[in-house]
Amino acid sequence: MKLKGRNKVSPDFSMSSMADIVFLLLIFFMLTSNSPNALDLLLPKAKGKSTNTQNVSVSIDKDLQYFVNKERINGEYLEIELKKALEGQDKPTIILRAEESVAIKEAVNVMDIANKNSYKVILAVRPN
Repeated sequence: MKLKGRNKVSPDFSMSSMADIVFLLLIFFMLTSNSPNALDLLLPKAKGKSTNTQNVSVSIDKDLQYFVNKERINGEYLEIELKKALEGQDKPTIILRAEESVAIKEAVNVMDIANKNSYKVILAVRPN
C-alpha cells in the first residue's frame, strides 16, 4: 500500500517577507541617522567636545553665501533673520559653521551680531 504525504514543501521562495525586512531596515536607518550637516561644508579641525544645545545654525560656504537653519539668506539681512529665529529663547545660541576657506572677517561679522544682541556663539569644527 502506497501512502501519500499530506504536507508538500513548496520549492518557491516568497520575496514578500524579504521586502518587509528591507523596508523596516530602511526606516530604522533613516530614523537613527543623525545628519546635522545638510550643507556640504569643509569645517576646520579642532580637539574638544561638541554640544547639542543648538538653537540656530548659521553656515557660510566658500562662495560667501549665508544660510540660517539651512535656508539661504542675503548677508545684509542676517541680523534680522537671527532676531526672528531667536526671539523668545532663554539662552539664545548660534552654531557658526564657516568653511575653512572663508575669511575670518565673515565669521567675525556673525560674532559681532551675536555680541551686540547678547547671543552665545559656538564655532562648529570637524573632530580631529
